[in-house]
Amino acid sequence: MKNKLLFGLMIFSSLGIMTGCGKEKAVTHTDSTGKITYEECTLTMDWWGGDTRHEATQEAIKAFEEKYPGIKVEVSFGAWGDWETAKAAEYIAGNNPDVQQTNYDWIAKYDTYGTTYLDMNTVSDVFDLSQYSDDVLDMVKDSNGGIAGIPVSITGRTFYWNKDTFEKAGLSVPTTLDELVNAGKVFKEKLGDNYYPLSINAYDRAILCAYYLQAQTGKPIINEDNELTVTKNQLEDGLKWISSLEKNHVIPTIEYIDGEGVESMDKSGRFINGEYAGVFEWDSTSGKYTAALGDNAGNLVVGNVFPELKSYSKVSLMFSISAKTKHPHESGLLLQFLLNDPEGVKIMGNERGIPESKAAYDALLDNEDISELSAQAHKAVLDSDPVFWNPLFDNSLLKGDTAAYNVVFGQLSYGKDVAGNSYGVSDASEELYNTYMQVLSEN
Repeated sequence: MKNKLLFGLMIFSSLGIMTGCGKEKAVTHTDSTGKITYEECTLTMDWWGGDTRHEATQEAIKAFEEKYPGIKVEVSFGAWGDWETAKAAEYIAGNNPDVQQTNYDWIAKYDTYGTTYLDMNTVSDVFDLSQYSDDVLDMVKDSNGGIAGIPVSITGRTFYWNKDTFEKAGLSVPTTLDELVNAGKVFKEKLGDNYYPLSINAYDRAILCAYYLQAQTGKPIINEDNELTVTKNQLEDGLKWISSLEKNHVIPTIEYIDGEGVESMDKSGRFINGEYAGVFEWDSTSGKYTAALGDNAGNLVVGNVFPELKSYSKVSLMFSISAKTKHPHESGLLLQFLLNDPEGVKIMGNERGIPESKAAYDALLDNEDISELSAQAHKAVLDSDPVFWNPLFDNSLLKGDTAAYNVVFGQLSYGKDVAGNSYGVSDASEELYNTYMQVLSEN
């Protein structure tokens, strides 16, 4: 039996049939000088986002496959939800895909030794790093000084308003916190209990609370030295302020939001029909909200970051190549096409924000593909003079379906914990403060 197995393997090998992870001899493509330009292979790639991002990315990948015959890209994508939890399991198993959309804070969490993500310098023969400023590339370096990913855009949060709903209430869209709070009372009186000036979920509340506290202190909530810059009492004040928005009918309770059973606000029928007249979102996400509104997309306008708030900006997301990929050259070609090649860039559009690549920005600007709404939202963020953002703010103990932001802001809104016990701002501030301190002590 052993001899038969050996003989069979010899036959497979001599025929060039795939064994293990690839063919004995790869099919290559060459240029006019005979230089090998790429090998035929199958790449894996994944990302999260909304429907418009999924569609644009798949279309761009199809164009890449047409430009590079023989390279196939197998994709996986979905909504953010608990996406990171699944990806963390992949990192532990060591089977993350060849090319992956990544978060800025994943460098510290999953690439501690600089061995998870490929140093993009090693594929600079096919990926043009010169399209990115040194300051931006310095932000995404790993512990070994390698470039762990390509930052697609720099982003921050601002407000988007449905001006039609505000007009029905006899109001202009708010430009200050006082105007927003006043709108809550007017909406309830003139439009009814189901109409709210703003709808924000647990993670949105965590960011808005941070903006509020940063305005009080003038400092990022977690500074560059990994220190929490607010006391427990200050944190409690921030949580009281968030709760006051519910009490003043500015935002619905999380129980009310949960009752609709949708995974993201752009899929909310209440948002689409104007009952939720505002969202607090990234400047890179306008596309999914205008798409949701359809023929009423023109009603969506960008608001400023209120002067009573202090924003932050951050690397919105990156694309990284696995350090374990068997096809680094071809993975680099894929990212070059998606992020720097005008053909791929025009298909991808600004689904991930205003691009940091100079070539991509120029291509979209020349083609008038940078939407006015996205440009306005990006300007609103930059004009707000944002402070430093520490990736520990998004640590998995804080951000995620079962992490502190969801638990604390969810229980605070419901007014009870999972056991049914009363849960107020004192409980919430204690739990959130302790989680912040745990995160910082471990980092």
